[in-house]
Amino acid sequence: MATPLKTRVLLADDHAVVRSGLRSVLDAEPDIEVVAEAQDGMEAVSRALDERVDLAILDVSMPRMTGLQATVELRRRSDVRVLILSVHDNEQYFFEALRAGASGYVLKSAANRDLVDACRAAMRGEPFLYPRAIVALVREYLEQARRGEAVPADPLTPRELQVVKLIAEGHTSDGIATALVISRKTVDHHRANILAKLEMRSVADLTRYAIRRGLIEP
Repeated sequence: MATPLKTRVLLADDHAVVRSGLRSVLDAEPDIEVVAEAQDGMEAVSRALDERVDLAILDVSMPRMTGLQATVELRRRSDVRVLILSVHDNEQYFFEALRAGASGYVLKSAANRDLVDACRAAMRGEPFLYPRAIVALVREYLEQARRGEAVPADPLTPRELQVVKLIAEGHTSDGIATALVISRKTVDHHRANILAKLEMRSVADLTRYAIRRGLIEP
């Protein structure tokens, strides 16, 4: 994808004050324009596709669908590039962002300094990593090489992770079916598979798992 003269950006964060602050930073640049906003991951995917944005900036923790889940959907359905924005200086989130297909990971605490550079890097097809993330990436690579091991795959599929998130947020099976545009029977099938894979028995177990995985905030 060629770099456009003016990058069309979608901002997604469930806090309006955060979106406003980030928008003021980006709109001050002559080559960047915020054309859409969203307050959760599902809305972000829909608006990014409808508005034909070039770049989506997604908060890692949002209702209904996380920024990481939204990244997977956008990368599957379009050539929109994605930056993950997070308060978490956390290796797990960082590596999951890369696996989901994000072009970079920006800490909210450094957004005033790093976000514009990250946008431009993403549109050039280059990754953007904050300094500690680079250290983490090199360390992980060296440790894997030393052990001769690969990072274990997540036992759940992206769709199952979406279902876990919605269950943990308190949505009913009918509500989940509506949100994901699938049948109630399919939701029940996913729920059974999830419980079997994770060797869990209750919604409380799934909720604790969702918190540990960063799908919802405690």
